[in-house]
Amino acid sequence: MTDPNVIIDPVTRIEGHLRIQAYATPAGDGGTIGADVLVASTMVRGVEKILQGRDPRDAWAFTQRICGVCTVVHGLTSVRAVEAAANIKVPKNADYIRNMMIGAQYVHDHVMHFYHLHALDWVDVVSALTASSSETAALAVKNNPTYKPNNGALPTAAYFDSIKNALNSGLVSRGQLGFFSNGYWGHPAYKLSPAENLLLLSHYLEALTWAREVVKLHAIFGGKDPHPNVVVGGMPCSISTNTGSISERAGGTSLNTAGLTIAKNAVLKMQQFVDQVYAPDVRLLALRYSDWAKIGKTTGNFLSFGEFPDPTRVKTELTDGAIDYPDGYILPQNVITSPNLKTLVGFDQSKVTENITHSWYSGSDGVHPSAATTDFNYTGPAPDPEISGKPYMLDPAVKYSWIKSPRYNGKAMEVGPLAHILIMYARSLTTKALPTDKLVKYYVDRWWSGSTASGGLGLAYEDLNSTMGRIFCRMLETKIIADQMAGRPAVSAAGVTSFTGWYNQYYANRTGKYFNPTAFAKLASYATLPDKVGFGFTEAPRGALGHWVKISRSTGMIENYQCIVASQWNAGPRDGASPPNPGPYETALMGHKLARLNQPLEVLRTIHSFDPCIGCAVHILDPEGKPLVEVDINHATRC
Repeated sequence: MTDPNVIIDPVTRIEGHLRIQAYATPAGDGGTIGADVLVASTMVRGVEKILQGRDPRDAWAFTQRICGVCTVVHGLTSVRAVEAAANIKVPKNADYIRNMMIGAQYVHDHVMHFYHLHALDWVDVVSALTASSSETAALAVKNNPTYKPNNGALPTAAYFDSIKNALNSGLVSRGQLGFFSNGYWGHPAYKLSPAENLLLLSHYLEALTWAREVVKLHAIFGGKDPHPNVVVGGMPCSISTNTGSISERAGGTSLNTAGLTIAKNAVLKMQQFVDQVYAPDVRLLALRYSDWAKIGKTTGNFLSFGEFPDPTRVKTELTDGAIDYPDGYILPQNVITSPNLKTLVGFDQSKVTENITHSWYSGSDGVHPSAATTDFNYTGPAPDPEISGKPYMLDPAVKYSWIKSPRYNGKAMEVGPLAHILIMYARSLTTKALPTDKLVKYYVDRWWSGSTASGGLGLAYEDLNSTMGRIFCRMLETKIIADQMAGRPAVSAAGVTSFTGWYNQYYANRTGKYFNPTAFAKLASYATLPDKVGFGFTEAPRGALGHWVKISRSTGMIENYQCIVASQWNAGPRDGASPPNPGPYETALMGHKLARLNQPLEVLRTIHSFDPCIGCAVHILDPEGKPLVEVDINHATRC
């Protein structure tokens, strides 16, 4: 590998720690990145070790701590793994609530990712401060005509004046940009007008308040957030005897009519913000940066474990479960392989393997996660150049990351929103199409592929495999899920009838069961448990998440536990094939043209389009639950 001249370490505005090394052939102030791209995590995982020998009913509480963001999905994937190992079925209400909690995490996570982690790659904050407020108000009426953040009214010039004044008096006039400092403001790759920058910056600020309100759904059903409570066999919802208003001291995190009203309002607020703000903003961004539909492509292999089972398909409560009917999953359980983006392949979890040729672990390549181990074997450079006297530089010819490389049938797979939308679109072309698949096809054909004259972007379907395609698909799946939670009217042009929504379906069944009373009894009779590995899965906001658990039939405790998380699929290093197959991040960065080598904004745009969660991928704990490394970094927007 030629000496890297593009090094970003750590990549910020993500969860966890990521390093990128690349060589760009210089051209003027910029250059073009070649094939020598290396993406590495420099921190280590270890939660699986902690779980060995513990009670399987407690596993969810430990796996939630893998990440500070993905708490719901890790907890529920863990209980699903234990339920699968012991053949435990959960009642309908548990699946309705699990759907809503996972769905709420999707909507909350995707909106916050767009505005607070990714938008600043496209929105120039300094340019926004030069915008005409009256021009921005006119743009708001055009782009977000039903959004009324100005005390129930449309935003006016005075409203945007107040935003600029707050930023100027609170930050700029003091000679600093606070949490906006260290951005590449003024970079030639920024294209939005000052008014467009100010409009999206205002939504950045308003999304902070919105996020605080909608996440209350997790606290109502799970007792708290983050790290809401879940339980093997159902959901641990507590019923409040307080029938009046609620507060922190009066049933604020339990179910009564007031609590359910909060949950219902949260669902409606999610849907409104997505329809009125997030969806039109993404379409505006995609229109201005349509060239990014040709940048950031991966190999064309996509995977989805499946999520959001349909509780209405359950025939006999506690005898079968919604998860037993994968044809009803909103996010399909399927695979797409290059170059056939519209052809579905059935998913078989036995084809999932872990590869460690370029990862700092001992063991063998190509092992199924049910039999894999987590044995550390660091062979990289000394981490502190001041002590070693040598620059910290990773070598792609040997091991260079703490992330393992998952493979499906030997192939590197991209997971996440792009995979979901492509697979739903492909299912819409089959006889198994669900109404949500038809809606995906309708919106892709209309918003992405439709002509610019009719309000579309005029882009080819195949161009969804791109940096901008990921952003668009994340927005579209957020709309699909928000509508699924709150309900939606008929869309006759898509051939779809109205849907009452998961919240209303749950409410109609709210007096039903929440827990399978045989669940803990089955686990207590561990000698009679099936001799198998339990596979728990979900589609987390970042993609396919799987937990595998083996429960001892002699002790009832966990024998082995393995996780493969979404960011492992996307951020994993090369595998041991000849020639080696790079991971999706590495593939996506090849060929990027940089306007400025010393400000690699273009690299960040593509990496952030995956929504990296490296904390999930490496699990920063030792066997005693203590941090292995403490890093004091500035969490401001710097890279």
